[in-house]
Amino acid sequence: MTRYVRRDGRMWIRIFPDVPVSTEPAEVRMGKGKGSPEFWMARVKPGRIVFELDGVSADLSRAAFELGAAKLPMRTRFVARIGEG
Repeated sequence: MTRYVRRDGRMWIRIFPDVPVSTEPAEVRMGKGKGSPEFWMARVKPGRIVFELDGVSADLSRAAFELGAAKLPMRTRFVARIGEG
């Protein structure tokens, strides 16, 4: 999305991975703790704004978000706040 708007605008990612996911290695006996964190994840509830873009026109931002939405594994919706300020 930032390449599509040619770095003119500013983009924010509104979610942060704050939940650690830990796993035990394969073929380890039971007990002896939980295991070390393997990766971090974020719980995203329906209706949450994930990306925010400022400084470009609404048409350009809609086209950029359509390109970005094609890469996400969920249904997305474009929300615009026009005339604010």
